[in-house]
Amino acid sequence: MDVEQIMTTLGLSDLQFALAVIGVLILISVAILNIKHAYTRKKAREQRDFSGEDRFSREPSFGQGFAESESAQRSEPNFGEVLSQANATPEKFSIDPRIDCVITLRFDQAISGAEILEEIDTWTDLGAQASARWMCEGLNADVDAAESWEVLVPEADYSELQLAIQLASRRGAIGVLELSDFCSRAQALAETLGSQIDMPSVSTMLESAKELDAMAAESDIQLSINVLLDEPCPWGNFDALMRQRGFKLARNGRQYEYYSNGSLIFNSAELDPNRSVTQLTLLLEVPLVAQDERAFERMLGEGVEIAQAVHGRLVDDSGINLSEAAVISIRQHLDALYANLEKSGISSGSSTASRLFS
Repeated sequence: MDVEQIMTTLGLSDLQFALAVIGVLILISVAILNIKHAYTRKKAREQRDFSGEDRFSREPSFGQGFAESESAQRSEPNFGEVLSQANATPEKFSIDPRIDCVITLRFDQAISGAEILEEIDTWTDLGAQASARWMCEGLNADVDAAESWEVLVPEADYSELQLAIQLASRRGAIGVLELSDFCSRAQALAETLGSQIDMPSVSTMLESAKELDAMAAESDIQLSINVLLDEPCPWGNFDALMRQRGFKLARNGRQYEYYSNGSLIFNSAELDPNRSVTQLTLLLEVPLVAQDERAFERMLGEGVEIAQAVHGRLVDDSGINLSEAAVISIRQHLDALYANLEKSGISSGSSTASRLFS
């Protein structure tokens, strides 16, 4: 019996039949994911049972997993490296509902961190499947402890648990499969621990992710100032000048970095240390530096001083001399950008901005 006969027998139109097929495929995909998740949990439990290592030596952690700062295009979600190695030090970020999908688990009776970590340790495949940055924090049940969320430790007891996954980054908004998988894991964890769960709908979070991504795309600005040298400057002389002005050579030996109060303010594009310098480009990632640092003004000032020292001139990306009118226009755009970030609740230079724009 061919497809047309089946449709005729069931009394389905082309659209109805297509929707039915899509629904079946989705159900099959979900079933496969659940089977793989169950298998992974079983395998992880078996490894813990037969391993001589401390079963609580690992804590949930998260890695970089985000696009490079110089990426010109925003690609589909593929956050890359997510979970750090078991013995690595977790990045010191906190869950933030402005950029995270936050799921809360509430326990009728306090549960030990050891029990929670035992279950979360089975999420070792999350980096391969979901690949989005996720975090976990607990509310300490000890009345003498500060009433704040903290990274889970085996010896403490917790009355509530927060699980979160980041909704957007420079690579775009989180995908439906990544978010659905994370929510499914949170639901399974709530059932295992016998807790109540407070979880927003996937559709609501996907809409929030799109809005966050759109705002980030509008605010993700990199400013550059170019110093064009009239004559090539030997690397040794140029290096001495940059160090004299407070720049530090980056670890790769090809870029210079300018710091203030221990934080990177702006840096140079890559240079070839084996060649004389003919042009210097200073770069500023606007959302990553606090407005109070006056980063653009300082970068502009350094550009002017360096240009005078090497007998060069400031030019735009087209090689045209940088005019006062162009500088005024940049300042106006910066004021609007900072205002937009403040309005969204994500101040430039904040830890939240660091996560969203990194």
